[in-house]
Amino acid sequence: MRLLRIGTWRNNPASSWLMQFSFLWLLSQHCCRASAVWTAYMNISFHVGNRMLSELGETGVFGRSSALKRVAGVIVPPEGKTQNACNPSTSFSRTPKNSETWLALVERGGCTFTQKIKVAVEKGASGVIIYNFPGTGSQVFPMSHQAFEDIVVVMIGNLKGMEILHLIQKGVHVTVMIEVGRKHIIWMNQYFVSFVIVTTATLAYFIFYHIRRLWVARIQSRRWQQLTTDLKKACDQLQLRVLKEGDKEVSPNGDSCVVCFDLYKPNDTVRILTCKHFFHKNCIDPWILAHGTCPICKCDILKALGIQVDVEDETESLQVLMLNELPGILSPREEGTNNELPPAGRSNKVTHLEEEKYPTSQNDGPSNSVAADVHSPP
Repeated sequence: MRLLRIGTWRNNPASSWLMQFSFLWLLSQHCCRASAVWTAYMNISFHVGNRMLSELGETGVFGRSSALKRVAGVIVPPEGKTQNACNPSTSFSRTPKNSETWLALVERGGCTFTQKIKVAVEKGASGVIIYNFPGTGSQVFPMSHQAFEDIVVVMIGNLKGMEILHLIQKGVHVTVMIEVGRKHIIWMNQYFVSFVIVTTATLAYFIFYHIRRLWVARIQSRRWQQLTTDLKKACDQLQLRVLKEGDKEVSPNGDSCVVCFDLYKPNDTVRILTCKHFFHKNCIDPWILAHGTCPICKCDILKALGIQVDVEDETESLQVLMLNELPGILSPREEGTNNELPPAGRSNKVTHLEEEKYPTSQNDGPSNSVAADVHSPP
């Protein structure tokens, strides 16, 4: 698992997204204003023999522009086979008993609701009952139509409409009393429902993402702080040496620092790593704090010194764990592509300190003190 250092969580993206969400919410509220829908209680009465039967139920819905009032009368369908009342010459058969107040029973389809209502009103109807398409069962919805003064417009289901029509066609006298039922608020249409679902899902994802990111950032921050402390501790345990005149490293055939590519000079302070490679102290210290490995052989400094690193996957090298930590720092090979090549025969040469000059015990491990020949430059 890579140890990625994640910066402090910022709420700017979330704030910007919430502002956009608020704007879309207000826009949708303006485009999809809340509308009230009223149901209709219908008391349908008819004679069967010597008995009067009646049925009361909340079976209808008032049209959006319908008059909301109580109305009663005889139900009268259009004459002929066509029951949609779309033709302006459509006639309704009435008897003297129901000549005062009657309601037209019209089938949906063939023309607009406004046209059906207009034809029935011109024929003298006090209200219009429109039943739904065949196959829709008891489904109803609030109709949109032109407003007609004091005219009640109600939609009922197809099953109920066909039941009333069959009774009338059999010669049964059917009356109805319509009363205003309950009020229902419709806040959204189908497009707004889809918008709310998508927006809610997106908002939930963003909340989960930022919470998880903040949680991971805290864990990685603690690990990085511990890793930085361990690297500083390891750096203090590495040997130092001050080069002097006459040392092999400062001779004309000496090596150069693979970090800065400068030749070693007298009085230069070098740090000796656990793998016996050495570099300028000012060059290698930032490298160790950023990478934790030798620039040449990739030796893991912490493992070599026996310092335990608290990471989930210890099999992964420290170099991989810190690869994305400081992307601005390039490896020596990458830096070499952007700088002049070092003198021939020196860049690929690995320099080792003579063990007799810098004795180290294999059992005692790396020394915690500075080498004996370290001294301040004159």
